[in-house]
Amino acid sequence: MRLITKANQEPTELTVWRKTHPQGRYRNLDDSEQGKATRRAIRQAAIKEQYGLCAYCCKQINESNSNNEHLVSQRADSNRTLDFANIVASCTTPKRCNQERGSQELLLTPLMAECESELRFYLSGKVEGTTDRASKAIGILGLDTRAAREERKGLVDSLIYGAGMTPDELLPPDDELLNLLIPDLQQPDGAGRLAPFSPVLINIIRKLLAN
Repeated sequence: MRLITKANQEPTELTVWRKTHPQGRYRNLDDSEQGKATRRAIRQAAIKEQYGLCAYCCKQINESNSNNEHLVSQRADSNRTLDFANIVASCTTPKRCNQERGSQELLLTPLMAECESELRFYLSGKVEGTTDRASKAIGILGLDTRAAREERKGLVDSLIYGAGMTPDELLPPDDELLNLLIPDLQQPDGAGRLAPFSPVLINIIRKLLAN
C-alpha cells in the first residue's frame, strides 16, 4: 500500500447526481448515461490521486482494469456509499485486492500513514505484516499469494534494472545510492503516473537503510 491523500472536493458529476438524488446510494448509480458517467468520474478522480496505482497492491491501473472500491464497505455503512473520501480505485485482479476482499472489514487502509510502515516487503516478492492488523489485511486482500509475489518481484526487479543496477547490488546496501533512488521513484511521469510497484521498492529500500 501507499498512503493516499484524498481530494478535498468530490468529482463534479457526483455532486450533481447527489443533488438530484438526495436519498440515493451508490447502488442507485444505474446504467443510465448519468449513472455511468458518475461512476466513471469517481474512478477517474481516484486513479488520478493514486497516481495510476491500485490502492492496495500498487500495480498500474486504468479505467478498464479497475473499479470503485469502498474502504468501509457498502454493507457496513450504507450512508457512506457516495462519500468520495471512502472510495478508492482497486485493480480487478482475480483473487486479489477488491476481488478477494468482498465486504470484509479492513483495520489498515491506504488512508492511514501506517500502511507504509506496517507492511514489510522483500526483494523475493514476499510481504509480511509487522502488526496484527497488517497481517490480517494482507490475507484479506490476497497480497502474499504466489502469483502476487511473482508479479511484484518481476516488476520490482525491472525498476532496479531501470536504475542501472541489479538486485544483488542492493545487498549490502550503498546508503548514498539508495537515498538517491527514492526521490526518483516518488516522481510521477508526464502523465501523472508512478511506475507500477514503485512504492514497494521504496518500502524495501527504506528497510535496507534502516538496517
